[in-house]
Amino acid sequence: MGDHRHRATARQPYLVKQIGHGYRAYTDQISDILRIAGQFDDILPPLCDRPKGRYYKDTMTQTKPVTVLAPSRFGETIIAQLRTAQDNFRALERQAELVAQAAEMMIAALKAGNKVMFCGNGGSAADSQHLAAELMGRYMRDRRPLPALSLTVDTSALTAIGNDYGYDEVFARQLRGIGAKGDVLVGISTSGNSANVVKAIAAAREMGIRTIALTGETGGKLASATDLCIAVPASKTNEIQEMHIAIGHIVCGLVEDAVC
Repeated sequence: MGDHRHRATARQPYLVKQIGHGYRAYTDQISDILRIAGQFDDILPPLCDRPKGRYYKDTMTQTKPVTVLAPSRFGETIIAQLRTAQDNFRALERQAELVAQAAEMMIAALKAGNKVMFCGNGGSAADSQHLAAELMGRYMRDRRPLPALSLTVDTSALTAIGNDYGYDEVFARQLRGIGAKGDVLVGISTSGNSANVVKAIAAAREMGIRTIALTGETGGKLASATDLCIAVPASKTNEIQEMHIAIGHIVCGLVEDAVC
C-alpha cells in the first residue's frame, strides 16, 4: 500500500468512532426497552389478542410521549439481535485500518481520473448498486459526481453473457470491456467464494485494476486473491451484510471528503 498505510493509520481514531457510533447508541437504550416491554407484558394481553393496528403510548420513561407497539412476543428476539449487532461492530473496530486503506485506494484512483466498480450477488448486488449510487450521486453533501458503477445492473448484458458464456463470467466479461488499468474493483461476497466475483477479481488483477473484497469472517477464496480483503467478524449472512453496508458508507464519506 506504500504511503497509504501511514495515512490510513492516521485516520483510525475517526474510523473507530464512525464504526461504533450507531450501534453503541443501542447500549444506552436496551435497559429502557426491557423495562417498557416488561410493563406492557404485565398489563396487556398477548399481542395476537390485541385489536389490529392498536398502538400504546408510554409516558413513563420519556419526557415526550412516544408511540410504540408493545413487543411482548418479539421483544427478547429484537433485543438479542441488537446486542449481537453491537458485539459485531465492536469487533469490527479492530479492522478500522483496513477500512481506511480501502478508502485510500479509491481516493487515489479517483484523483488519478479512474473509476470505482462494484460487483456481487443477491444482497451483495444490492449493496454494489447502493454504494455506486452514493459515489455517482451524493452521500452526505452536494459535490461533483464521482465515476462509479455496479456490474450488476445491466440485465441484458447479464443474461446475454450468462446464456453464452455461463453465469461465472457475467462480471469478468463486463470488466474486460469497460475496466482500465488504475481503476478499483470492489467484490462483495458474504462467503468470499462466489465464483463470478472470484473470476472478476482475477480478471481485474490481470488488467492492472486494484481489488478490494468485502467478505465474511473466513474471507474465502477472495482473501488471498485481492489486494485488500475486509473479512468482517461474522458468519451469518444477515450480520455480514449489516457490516458491509456500514463499511461502504464510511468509505463513501471518506472518499467524498478527500476527493471533492
